[in-house]
Amino acid sequence: MMIIRYIKPTDVNDLYQLAQKAGFGLTSLQPNMEKLAARIQRACDTVAGKLDKVDQVYLFVLEDTKLKKVVGVCGIEVALGLKEPWYNFHVGTQVHASEPLNVYKALPTLYLSNDHTNCSELCTLFLDPDYRLNKNGKFLSKVRFLFLSAFKQYFEETIVAEMRGYSDEKGQSPFWNAVGHKFFDIEFTKADYLSGVGQKAFIAELMPRHPIYVDMLPEDAKAVIGMVHPNTMPAYNLLLGEGLRYKGYVDIFDGGATIQADIENLRAIKESLVVTVRVEQSENINLSEEPLIVANDEYENYRAILSYSQPIENILYLDAEQAKQLNVQDGSQVRLLTVNVQGK
Repeated sequence: MMIIRYIKPTDVNDLYQLAQKAGFGLTSLQPNMEKLAARIQRACDTVAGKLDKVDQVYLFVLEDTKLKKVVGVCGIEVALGLKEPWYNFHVGTQVHASEPLNVYKALPTLYLSNDHTNCSELCTLFLDPDYRLNKNGKFLSKVRFLFLSAFKQYFEETIVAEMRGYSDEKGQSPFWNAVGHKFFDIEFTKADYLSGVGQKAFIAELMPRHPIYVDMLPEDAKAVIGMVHPNTMPAYNLLLGEGLRYKGYVDIFDGGATIQADIENLRAIKESLVVTVRVEQSENINLSEEPLIVANDEYENYRAILSYSQPIENILYLDAEQAKQLNVQDGSQVRLLTVNVQGK
């Protein structure tokens, strides 16, 4: 059985193995044991109420309970940019016009921006390739929205998500080669790693403060501005279905799209339901083809599972094993959300 729960310190070895499989571009999941352990502790301290907002992060893991193995991870940063600056490029427009010459040119530009300061962020989504089946990917990503709907008071009004931009199988990024490399003179993978482990000061020190004219970039770099890596497209489309949208912000390293939404406009806020549990023998439960994410809404011991049971008159029937994994019993209340967006 697959469950989602908070991360804990004993997960560090499994998390390190996931980081090794993640490859290029996932800055918040680097194979560095010390940094991973520190991030896990930060997540645990967040739940325990020991940290100020500036340091808070929630990390969830997908566990194969049969093997007692962590096979996926996802997270939510509570507030960006309050401790160290949060950077991206805003794709804007600068107009050059001359009436005597009858010239009017609207030129796309890239401005270094801190506009997402004090936003919450969906982050650190990675699922072991061997487990990319049986709705596990959707389950892992969307559980964060169910958590947000239950505990939105702990987060900011706007949620953002940085999507991995295009890079080839050798880790080469056309956008980095045309922009970042000119100012940093280091390889994309190294810059990406340094940012991922928290060494971001060099960005402020070396990135240009004046607008970059997009038309002056090579064609291969222009083509990937706002593009999402092919491996990330399923996650991108999933987030669009939950209410996030591209608003013209891109990653300063690879040019990948940053998408955002007001938390109040998320599908989970509008459509999640709180129902009462009835524990039944599994053979007595009528199952559906449409899965639900079911969570116990216990802040200190958050758990979620996938269930193919459907609520009937605000009653959700679970078998004894499901109830045990959720740490609920007959009469408990749970929150649920359909995995699939209605009509899709």
